[in-house]
Amino acid sequence: MQFVAVTDTSGNLPTHVAREHDLMMIPFAYFIGGERFTCLDTASFDGDAFYALLKNTEVKTTQINPAEYADFFEPFLKDGRDVVYVAMSSGISGSCQSALLGAALLKERYPDRTIEVVDTLGASLGEGLVAIEAARLRDEGLSAQEAAKRLRLLSERMFNVFTVNDLMFLRRGGRLSNLSAIVGTVLGIKPILKGGEDGRISAFDTVRSRRRSIKALAAQYEQYVVEPERQTIGIAHAACREDAELLIQLIKDGEHPPKEILLVDYEPVTGSHVGPGALALFFESCEGVRAVKGLDTIPARLRGLLEEAHAKIAARKATVQTIVRV
Repeated sequence: MQFVAVTDTSGNLPTHVAREHDLMMIPFAYFIGGERFTCLDTASFDGDAFYALLKNTEVKTTQINPAEYADFFEPFLKDGRDVVYVAMSSGISGSCQSALLGAALLKERYPDRTIEVVDTLGASLGEGLVAIEAARLRDEGLSAQEAAKRLRLLSERMFNVFTVNDLMFLRRGGRLSNLSAIVGTVLGIKPILKGGEDGRISAFDTVRSRRRSIKALAAQYEQYVVEPERQTIGIAHAACREDAELLIQLIKDGEHPPKEILLVDYEPVTGSHVGPGALALFFESCEGVRAVKGLDTIPARLRGLLEEAHAKIAARKATVQTIVRV
């Protein structure tokens, strides 16, 4: 029997995409003025209104506790099915650890069943794209254990890179010191941030204008993407659709256009931590890409893998051109 593929709303997948891939969705909650909200129906989420509100209103978030995870997983185990849960990075949220504890609560009652919790080391579509792959592996007939092994390897290769428009939101979340946030805001510095080896957010580069930050994201894609012709890549934005459209155009006009681009509004839970104007890009790269510290510190092994991948792309293009000429 096929395993059940589960993820959560921080994966930022549009409702119709989750349904298309038969993904079970755990709703993460956020609170405004003490009132609890969730965003299971992305079609009804007004991103522009939410991020306008966020500029002057505090939004709080909370993680699901282990008992709630156990309650969500148990009906599938009762039905004799295993579960693969694709989770938000343990480096930025305790939800992954809560899911592991929830799975442990069920182990004694269901010793013959398996719950695999996959730490994606990412958020937004860095999590959601891995969830889509989980559904594909399920449909191929892989076991929960086999699928989880592949998904963990994919998570290590998934490049999560983003920029923000207001450094103060990162400061509030403990991502920057007060001084860094204030100086950055005054000088108009735009950080380029990425998901590291441990799933934590780290600074990758800085530029001096918004447009340059968008071009920097496109440049990261050009440098680090592998096998773009088979990839659906992801772009998430927090009420900055024009900037997202510019990023899409830069990528399409570049040397390595992808098979497809999935564009989404940043959902409210992760979006409340990066703030209005956040723009993020997610795509698959090589093993070791998360170890990159900056533009000039690419490990030799990774550089070799990227050069090999880009040589293959160039060879395929040359073959296509030859066929067209004939």
